[in-house]
Amino acid sequence: MQNKVFVSGCFDMLHSGHIAFFKEAAAYGDLYVAVGSDKTILSLKGREPINTEEERVFVASEISSVKAAFVSKGHGLLDFEPELKKIKPDKFIVNEDGNISDKRKLCESLGIEYIVLKRESYANLPMRSSTDLKLIYQLPYRIDLAGGWLDQPFVSGFNSGPVITASIEMSIELNERSGMATSTRRAAAELWGNRIPAGNYQKLAKILFCYDNPPGKKEISGSQDSIGLVIPGLCKSNYKGEYWPSSIDRCFENDACKFVEDAIYMIPVNQRPVDYKALENTRITPNGVAVLANAAEDCWDSIINQDINAFGNSIKNSFDAQISMFPNMMNQSIKDLINKYKKRAIGWKLSGAGGGGYLFLVSETPIKHGIKLFIRRSDN
Repeated sequence: MQNKVFVSGCFDMLHSGHIAFFKEAAAYGDLYVAVGSDKTILSLKGREPINTEEERVFVASEISSVKAAFVSKGHGLLDFEPELKKIKPDKFIVNEDGNISDKRKLCESLGIEYIVLKRESYANLPMRSSTDLKLIYQLPYRIDLAGGWLDQPFVSGFNSGPVITASIEMSIELNERSGMATSTRRAAAELWGNRIPAGNYQKLAKILFCYDNPPGKKEISGSQDSIGLVIPGLCKSNYKGEYWPSSIDRCFENDACKFVEDAIYMIPVNQRPVDYKALENTRITPNGVAVLANAAEDCWDSIINQDINAFGNSIKNSFDAQISMFPNMMNQSIKDLINKYKKRAIGWKLSGAGGGGYLFLVSETPIKHGIKLFIRRSDN
């Protein structure tokens, strides 16, 4: 009897990358495709799909390598679970950017083989993603490498210090609630459309910060989000107890940017829960903030000196300082993932305020299934 193979995804604006994935997955057996519902895409991506769930199922069903396609009845990142249990496939297949621990654990509990495929184009065709097709000029994302939380006065009021950020471009669309400044990115799209306008980057970042935090907003989004999205390259934003930094140091030299790109691998983590509260159970102390600030200073120096061991250690020290003051950033699933990679990585941290999203690993050698990032050098 032919093996049953199961894949899931949004599959919005079907393109050659999807077809290549289906063809490779179908080589393992009869292919069943679970398509995310319109409601699920809205909750995960923060936007409506380009094509409705009915259209996406119809197109997927017409592909010769697909045995059957259907809309997933569940919700969230495991929206396919009801169909998975009903079909009882032999193998569950994901691409590297869809590889998260909860999917693997679910398959292991059901006795289903879990397979991760490298994300590749077909033959000589260019690499494609739905993001590429939706936007000619793609709004960037931001990552904070070290010092996160110092952009909040209730932290930097104890001890001044920097937040190190990078403006990045991705070949995949990142999920909402992933700690990659997706909410501020939505504000940028409301303000400017699908590209950062030309002009003075620091002024534009300040405009976005003000737009993202109108009068009366209870929880102020840190200015590192706006700075990291708008200003190309790497930024060291120096905070002294205020929402906006006292100064911003920049580095967009190609060698420094490439050093960071080569050193970092992104591993998807389960999505941050809707009820996640990073500010509960905090224990912020002057000494803890000083440790965080020193680690961020070390991170900037390691980038300038291109010292990968110092870079990895500074990121780990920054993360340790964060979770000592904000313990809700960590959970058992994240601990298990870190333990899986800690012998292969020099340092690690979670994206943004933690609780889910992406685990960043610093390594001199490639991390299998790790997603690579590209630092935006300019507005082009």
